[in-house]
Amino acid sequence: MSQNQEGHGHGHEHGHDKEYTIIVNTREKVVTEKELSFSDIVALAYETPPTGPNIVFTVTYRRGHGNQQGSLVEGQSVKIKDGMVFDVSCTDKS
Repeated sequence: MSQNQEGHGHGHEHGHDKEYTIIVNTREKVVTEKELSFSDIVALAYETPPTGPNIVFTVTYRRGHGNQQGSLVEGQSVKIKDGMVFDVSCTDKS
């Protein structure tokens, strides 16, 4: 039995088998993707994101690969690592 368990899944870790624990707006989230987009992170931050013509989201991160920190804009993505911290804020520019 243990042979089947060992053989199953090994060598196929292309980012979907590993779990990464990240922090989004002070809440712990577990993801399996090696890379997340701006939209993915906003969706993790808000179950039902505010909408409207003047709504703008800001995504910043820290504790990335090589202890990177920075910000993301719509269309960008970032490689994920355990312990990464994301702050997502929403402003209404009206």
